[in-house]
Amino acid sequence: MKFFQSLLVAPAVLGFVTPFSAHATNINLSDSVYSQESIIPSFDSIYKSDWSYKAINDLAKSRGCLNSIPNRNISRFEAASIINSCLSNVVQFTDIENRLIEEFNPELALIKSRVDGIETRMNEFEAGVFSPTTSASFSVDMAIGAVDGYSNEEKLGAIYGYQIDLTTSFTGEDSLDISLDAGSGGHLSELDLNATTDDALVVDGISYTFPLGDKTTVFFGDSMDGSTLYSTACTYGGPTNALDDCGNYSSALAAGKGTTFGASYDFGNGFTAAIGYEGQGSSSSGLMTLQGEDAYGGQVAYSSDSYGISLTYGLIEAGIADTTHTALNGYFTPEGNFPSISVGYEWSHDDSAPSSSDTSSHYFVGLMFDEVGPGTFGAALGTKTPSVENVDDQLMYEAFYSYPINDGMTITPLVYVKEVNGGDNETALMVKSSFSF
Repeated sequence: MKFFQSLLVAPAVLGFVTPFSAHATNINLSDSVYSQESIIPSFDSIYKSDWSYKAINDLAKSRGCLNSIPNRNISRFEAASIINSCLSNVVQFTDIENRLIEEFNPELALIKSRVDGIETRMNEFEAGVFSPTTSASFSVDMAIGAVDGYSNEEKLGAIYGYQIDLTTSFTGEDSLDISLDAGSGGHLSELDLNATTDDALVVDGISYTFPLGDKTTVFFGDSMDGSTLYSTACTYGGPTNALDDCGNYSSALAAGKGTTFGASYDFGNGFTAAIGYEGQGSSSSGLMTLQGEDAYGGQVAYSSDSYGISLTYGLIEAGIADTTHTALNGYFTPEGNFPSISVGYEWSHDDSAPSSSDTSSHYFVGLMFDEVGPGTFGAALGTKTPSVENVDDQLMYEAFYSYPINDGMTITPLVYVKEVNGGDNETALMVKSSFSF
């Protein structure tokens, strides 16, 4: 029986017995004192004067299972529990032990049936649980707030998002990862809270990652970002969709095409390189065809404790028209109580657009104060979407404070402003509660 099973079995066997420290004493179990007593009558209690009480007490000492039995009358089930505990691993019994087994046979049979039942239930339980190499993590986000200037969200609203992340390793170095999401959505759309249709739990992404040698890592999957193995140089982590990409809006290959794969190589000393791909493998268009849409990308990066830089390139093919994106990102983390600074700039070219609007740009600047009281304060500004040439930039500003209540709960108040060309700005005030377990 496995150790965990034995922990559950023990209470069934010894639940009525007060535990004592084990101490073995040599005695003669065939002493005539037992044979001179009459067999115990068939009632519930065993008295201290009964032969079985004396025999059980000596049995407990001789077998080293108990120092002594309770100094009082005991029930027949207590007596049987002591006998079962002391003789469960014994191969050959003495005459007195055989006599005890015969006397308490009904009670011993009942104990055995309970133990067998527990073992059966434990085996069924173990057959249904995760393998030892599988782990699960859960998170819940709840938010309440409103957006002034945006008619669909001006009224106070509340939404939630739920996520289950499953990870399994088959070799100790690989990783099969599955993300299951659900959420209400429909309001406070700037927050990424895993909104799904009718709150249904859906597979948000699945991937398998494994090493090739000491320096190369490969992954493939579905509904994942092609940039999964990228190391974009950014330390900012804001709660909104518009600014958490650090200015790396399209080159980061988050096109949502479906089939994904990629690889990364670690040169050492902080230098890395990675490639990624997204395609419509689950559709009739197929992968890498003129009928389908494909996204290819690559990145080179350097990172250290105090600063980092990355250059990212993305190519999105849609039939005969291509769109290219190039992004430059960097961060600097000074010593002392100064904030880390992250910046990003991306420029793009769309072959399908007319020459007057075929280029666009996107930029971002973010500050992170890691220790402001017990929490983290962040503030950022940037274009809310890429700005097409000859069109005024529409900026977004945000500030938030993440306050950890404990290891599994964080409260994050957020305020942001979005500029709207030709209209009123959007101003939002929200509070998000995050739970992880």
